[in-house]
Amino acid sequence: MNAKYLRYSLILFLLSSLLLSSFHPSLAKPGKEYYELKIYHVRGPQMALMESYLQNAYLPAAHRAGIKNVGVFKAMENDSLLYVLTPFQSLDQLTGISQKLEKDKDYYAAGRAYIDSPSKEPAYQRFETVIMEAFDKMPVHAKPGLTAPMSERVYELRSYESPSEKRYLNKVAMFNAGEVTIFKKLGFNPVFFAKVIAGSKMPNLMYMTTFADRASRDAHWKSFGADADWNKLKVMPEYQNNMTRAEITFLRPVAYSDI
Repeated sequence: MNAKYLRYSLILFLLSSLLLSSFHPSLAKPGKEYYELKIYHVRGPQMALMESYLQNAYLPAAHRAGIKNVGVFKAMENDSLLYVLTPFQSLDQLTGISQKLEKDKDYYAAGRAYIDSPSKEPAYQRFETVIMEAFDKMPVHAKPGLTAPMSERVYELRSYESPSEKRYLNKVAMFNAGEVTIFKKLGFNPVFFAKVIAGSKMPNLMYMTTFADRASRDAHWKSFGADADWNKLKVMPEYQNNMTRAEITFLRPVAYSDI
């Protein structure tokens, strides 16, 4: 078999592989995920009702709808806030989840107390919703590789606001160019990095990193500050003045959280 024949055979194989993945989505590389983050504001007995709903109704129904992992977290410094992170494979799946839940009889039966909660005794005070699109550098979420008990873990949710859309996109580019890689290299166990496409704080990006405990969190950030790649990246002229405000929220996963 001569070299010319081998070269043509290889070209045909690559072309056929590309065509096959185009016509058969199951064989193609996964696309970027979309995330829905709901922040429930609850008081007193509402917390028990919300947790019963999430554990016994929402998470099982989400699993039946093809959503493998749903994260449920409590704010460590505010016991009236409950965070629910749902990763979706597409915008269609995100926008279609409500219709799927409506048709799920088991969901309605398990979540009746929440769904039919009376107006004078509602399940929550209100909730906020943030819709996000995963970064190119980390297109799908990851479950943290932690072995510490859930009750000891510290999850850090960060929100970075920028002064303009242009500078916000520059900060996203900075993450894709180096920051995501540095976080992974240093063992921050990131769950997601994402652009906020709808929320109350815009322009904005968010990401979540995870640690065995608070001491581990502090040690990791110390190593980040001393990292040679970070110190090179942060002074590059093209990445200056692209952020105006950082908001940090410490979370702890509940026992039934998938993430």
